[in-house]
Amino acid sequence: MVVRPKQPFLDWVNSLDSLDDVDLTLEELQNDSTAYLVPEYATAEEQADIVLWSHGFVFEEELMGWYTTEEDWPATRDVDTFLEWFDVDFHTVVIDLDLELPLEHVEYDDEEDDTSAEVDPSSNGH
Repeated sequence: MVVRPKQPFLDWVNSLDSLDDVDLTLEELQNDSTAYLVPEYATAEEQADIVLWSHGFVFEEELMGWYTTEEDWPATRDVDTFLEWFDVDFHTVVIDLDLELPLEHVEYDDEEDDTSAEVDPSSNGH
């Protein structure tokens, strides 16, 4: 899942006092977007479930990447705000070239497994 900042995120970044010397453009901000490994999916509904499941963690990761003072983060970080602030693209194939730390399968669909709600989107099963 690739997360690309949109105008509201850019506006927030450019409003930060500590970044007064920097005046970023949306193109510059989107130039090196973050990719997150997510559980397998087959449908658009499953993609939406993944966004719902991971949006809180991803939102905070994106904010933390620019500014670590949480008091200055936007107060509302629900899924609707997340989708206003970020474009999300899904890619069906990701190849892991790191053979020393293999990825593990993580179940996230709580309809199939009651314990899956405990899985943290940041854990990757490790």
